[in-house]
Amino acid sequence: MNNDIRKKLAIEKKRLDEINNFLIDPNNKLITDILNVVEKYGTPSEINKKSQNARKIENLMSRLSDINSPYINDLEWLIKQKNNNSFISVDEYRRKILGDKINNFNFCKDFSVTLEISACQYFSFFMKQAHQALLNKELMPGRFIRVRNMKEQEKDNDLLAMTAAMQIIGASWCETLDTKGTDGSNIHLGGPDTITGYFGGVGQPNDNSIKWIDEFLYYYTNYGVKQVLNINPGTIFLGYLLYKLGIDIEFKISVFMGNDNPFSVFWTLMAARMFSRDDGSTSLIGFNFSNSVNNQTIEFSSEIRKSLGLENFVRFEHHIFETWKSIVIQPYDRRNELLEIASKVKNISAKHEGGEIEVEKNREHPSDILDYFLIKSDIENDGLMEAHTQNYLDKHDAINNTAKALTEKGLSFIAAPNLHHRGNK
Repeated sequence: MNNDIRKKLAIEKKRLDEINNFLIDPNNKLITDILNVVEKYGTPSEINKKSQNARKIENLMSRLSDINSPYINDLEWLIKQKNNNSFISVDEYRRKILGDKINNFNFCKDFSVTLEISACQYFSFFMKQAHQALLNKELMPGRFIRVRNMKEQEKDNDLLAMTAAMQIIGASWCETLDTKGTDGSNIHLGGPDTITGYFGGVGQPNDNSIKWIDEFLYYYTNYGVKQVLNINPGTIFLGYLLYKLGIDIEFKISVFMGNDNPFSVFWTLMAARMFSRDDGSTSLIGFNFSNSVNNQTIEFSSEIRKSLGLENFVRFEHHIFETWKSIVIQPYDRRNELLEIASKVKNISAKHEGGEIEVEKNREHPSDILDYFLIKSDIENDGLMEAHTQNYLDKHDAINNTAKALTEKGLSFIAAPNLHHRGNK
């Protein structure tokens, strides 16, 4: 009887035809609005070419040189260290942790955990991290998340420098566009006194979603920014459509989307699969779960992802630590859960948004997710830049502790590829 009932869930072809007819209808103003924004930047192939050129390290360095940026010296130092293989390799790191016990393990690359840090707000954070990692023979992350105001970092050339740095070390990175729900686009919402209004309402209201496309294409073509954070069902859908059109957008879904059960995961992945390209690829490159998920939900979600052919395309991103303030009840430490699931679920990242519990609770200024929304001048005027830098380095330390824990269990990880994975790619 159950099988007979189950068959009722099959989607009829005529329903898919209805969706297709809606999408390709020349009188569909919603799609026309998308195409009009795209047309401003060229054809999809022209747009992709502009992005590729903007992302080339020689072009980024030339632009910084033209404005006599002080970041040039830092980037040249980084290139030199990379070329000289100055950073510790994965093999060296494993031997440092395990000694002769290294021969007892057979590290499986198929289940490598990506070491992820958030948020790398300033290029100065990154450089202090790089110098520390080199000095102490530590690992740089394989993935960086950034949440700094785009216009602000464009103005002080932080965006150019960080984009160049990511090319040099071979890491993936994600930017956060300014067209988001906290930008004043919802005229009825303000600060904490209207916080309940954001429940289910943060994102891109009304025509803000079209502005989001425009903003993405601007940074995509001018700075080579390929991957952005996504927090709204509408712009997630638009990300799928842009990719289907041929524009090589990538995005990650934020923890703020609240995907906290396998059914919400299925809903999201189903749409990703429906709008995937012929090769099966999708613009959804990263999928952040809600902090409330447990390992069972992650395993169920992994089965869904695999059944839809998305295992190699969509990375599951899971918070191992969160900022000490303003997002979760502390203590929040999911490292042991990661160690349990890392050998069962492929293509997963360990996201570190906070430092170790014992470190954070004793900081005069512990990490706070609300700090991400402060402008640089306010941070400097309040004398907090040093504290924010220390918060970031605490996350770096937590990442290296996770790498150590993974290694001690014979589990693999992905650090900055061009710095550490020499001969291990």
